[in-house]
Amino acid sequence: MLGTKKILIADDQAIFREALRTLLSSNPAYEVVGEAEDGLEAIRFVGSRKPGLILMDLSMPRMGGVAAILQIKKLSPSTKILVLTGHKSDDHILTVFETGADGYVLKDDTYGELMLAIDNIFSGRSYISPGISETVIEGYLERRKDFEPFDSFDTLTHREREVLKMVAEGHRNKDIADYLCISNKTVEKHRANLMKKLDLHNASSLTAFAIEKGMIAA
Repeated sequence: MLGTKKILIADDQAIFREALRTLLSSNPAYEVVGEAEDGLEAIRFVGSRKPGLILMDLSMPRMGGVAAILQIKKLSPSTKILVLTGHKSDDHILTVFETGADGYVLKDDTYGELMLAIDNIFSGRSYISPGISETVIEGYLERRKDFEPFDSFDTLTHREREVLKMVAEGHRNKDIADYLCISNKTVEKHRANLMKKLDLHNASSLTAFAIEKGMIAA
């Protein structure tokens, strides 16, 4: 639709996506251009659907919201991202803003609150749900003074990067252990640490991340 604001919905719950699509489609100013069930699909849709705004859940299979935000902001810095989640913890809120999110709304907020957030973000302003405590907001504002883009890749140790590269190349745990002269158990621990730090949940998402970082050829 000409002149409408394009929105992509990224959430692993189909019923929630459908309900949100119905609500948003009732507003002629918005066009829902797609639904993604995880972070990897959301990243693919950014190139093909070119949304102006993504409504992003945090807990999704294959690739969660934090890792997806990092990659989307690198691929398309102008794409706005509004986190729509049930997580209220300080760590979740501060982390998503450090990764580049433009707003944070809780799933138990009202539809009117969501519309207010969307309008603010399309107008170039940030938005934080009133359901989030003032102490968290103050912490976010304080940390933005010295804001530097956060890259989860920077948190990886040299050994974790070696394991990541070999996993992405398709090597089995035993092969990785033999090559690096470590035990299978140590390889498993490194893989678990990688998934936790990067908010990724399987080998395919680790591979996609490694390709995006230029560690292996696509």
